[in-house]
Amino acid sequence: MRYQNLLVTLSVLSTLLLSKPAIAHSVLEKVVNTGVLTVGTSKDAFPFAYTDKNGRLTGYSIDMSILIQKQVEKELKRPIKLDLIPLDPGDRIPKLRSGAVDMVCDAASFTWERERDVDFTVSYGTTGTQLLTRRGQRGKQSWDAAALSGRRIGALAGTTNEQSIRRFQPKAQIVLVKDRAAGYKSLRENKIDAFADDGILLEAWLQRTANTQKFEIVSKLFSQEGIACMVPENNSTFLDVANYALIRFMQGFLKGKQPYVQTFDRWFGARSVIPVSKDLRELIIENMRLTIDAKQEVPENEL
Repeated sequence: MRYQNLLVTLSVLSTLLLSKPAIAHSVLEKVVNTGVLTVGTSKDAFPFAYTDKNGRLTGYSIDMSILIQKQVEKELKRPIKLDLIPLDPGDRIPKLRSGAVDMVCDAASFTWERERDVDFTVSYGTTGTQLLTRRGQRGKQSWDAAALSGRRIGALAGTTNEQSIRRFQPKAQIVLVKDRAAGYKSLRENKIDAFADDGILLEAWLQRTANTQKFEIVSKLFSQEGIACMVPENNSTFLDVANYALIRFMQGFLKGKQPYVQTFDRWFGARSVIPVSKDLRELIIENMRLTIDAKQEVPENEL
């Protein structure tokens, strides 16, 4: 996969944009004009995108953003600055549509509702909605539809987690929280019966919190989704560049090439920031295989 006309197109764009003031009509035009790729992300979606102890945004999805930045630099043959902007989940699509950010990479998953407003890259991860509860509140296997009726379930507004619980049990009392910290606090204070979020994010919190024995994750998956970056609609050339970077990473990882393996293992390996279960790691890798199988391979000299 190469973009035979990309450099010619962008060279023309660069000449036009640098010769006179202009309003960017696409992500790549904006990047050519400003030299900056602006990416919206999360500050609390550990390990995908979060703020570390030094106040720096980091995570698996941040690494994917950097790979995309490097691919844009390669295509444009010029350095590009990556500007990371923390966003609340409900602000992601409005910020994309307004042009405030060029792309969102956090723990976003595909839905047809979102697809009406934005486009998605290929999926580079897998997740699913689960519930975090106080231990002993109910048996792990007993959170069926009947059990959720009337229960207070915390969720972030505008997330697939909220939508999954609403679909599964319309009679559940959804309590919208402003961020994950508020959700965990509400659960601790018995203001909600459970907190709905991506299972891997709940597992990450559970491994890092004090008094971890007081909580448990319900084993049931209320949804299973692929994680991808979101880009504004009608930006097919930029989407091609982003997809190429992600496919290149996943193919390189599956072939055992460095530094792709190091990047993946930093977040999901045996000594990673969160020691995920073997099943979850294999689920993410299988998602990569399925994605790669559906695409033409990146040439070996590109890896």
